[in-house]
Amino acid sequence: MSTSPQRILLTGGAGFIGSHVAEALLRRGAELTIVDNLDEFYSPEWKRANLEEVRRVGKFEFFAQDICDYEALHKLMERVRPEAIVHLAARAGVRPSIEQPLLYQQVNIAGTLNLLESSRQLGIDKFVFGSSSSVYGATSKAPFSEDQVECKPISPYAATKLAGELLCYTYAHLFRLSVVCLRFFTVYGPRQRPDLAIHKFTALAEAGKPVPIFGDGSTGRDYTFVEDIVAGVVAGLGYEPRAVEDVRFEIFNLGNSHPVKLSEMVDAIEQATGRKLIREQKELQPGDVPLTWADISKAQRLLGYRPATKFGDGIQRFVSWYRSVGAGRHS
Repeated sequence: MSTSPQRILLTGGAGFIGSHVAEALLRRGAELTIVDNLDEFYSPEWKRANLEEVRRVGKFEFFAQDICDYEALHKLMERVRPEAIVHLAARAGVRPSIEQPLLYQQVNIAGTLNLLESSRQLGIDKFVFGSSSSVYGATSKAPFSEDQVECKPISPYAATKLAGELLCYTYAHLFRLSVVCLRFFTVYGPRQRPDLAIHKFTALAEAGKPVPIFGDGSTGRDYTFVEDIVAGVVAGLGYEPRAVEDVRFEIFNLGNSHPVKLSEMVDAIEQATGRKLIREQKELQPGDVPLTWADISKAQRLLGYRPATKFGDGIQRFVSWYRSVGAGRHS
């Protein structure tokens, strides 16, 4: 393990995961620049509120910059001269990607390529890419392992994330960039996006409204608390991939390795809120995989990654945040 770079450019730092990563980097003494275009996938005001919370931890530079604008992005990076890029900016969500695939291609593939190319031009050595468990697709080989070569994504979002990983490998191979790709497994916790199930179900439960149950409740997700993900990102930033045929490139799963069924998730929210949820049965949605389950042995071995938050405890912490902060963002 090498020491983490100090001058860091973080994309997507106003978002759910990004804002928590920003706080962790500031606590470690990083000289931080955040790039986020505050898009309207969900309320830009929420993202500004996230940035205000980050500001309480430490100072950083912020640029409301679109990563799809290469010229402006390159000028910004030329000015900042980061030692490392942590690239979390993305158009997220499986179902919206089915409706707007061209937008997802533009942001998630072209935007990632812009950052890689600018890194090459400026001689930035370290690149950490926030990928997704969705790249595995509807696989039957569980738990999902990084050495599983047959990834069959079943949504445009998943395909764009896999494409981003492949571009990262290409730049590591051609230009000796040091790249770590981190596959996040269903992240939850304070500041979670309002469109994600735990946040959505909690809001509906608190309002006494029915929650949509897609399928028979048996689909499983490897829910991972945001603090555990952040610890993995920080470890990934400090990790130097060993060179294989002169290529410094590594992929890690960051999950909890304990899948939770949809029905169990609903039970946990009922317990944490003290409210009985009204279940509204729906058909399974296209693009949804039946299971996500991370094999985290590689991250444990090489990054020292140890997820510490039990699902029930994490749900309690989310509900506490929702009642003190999150509910006010809906009003």
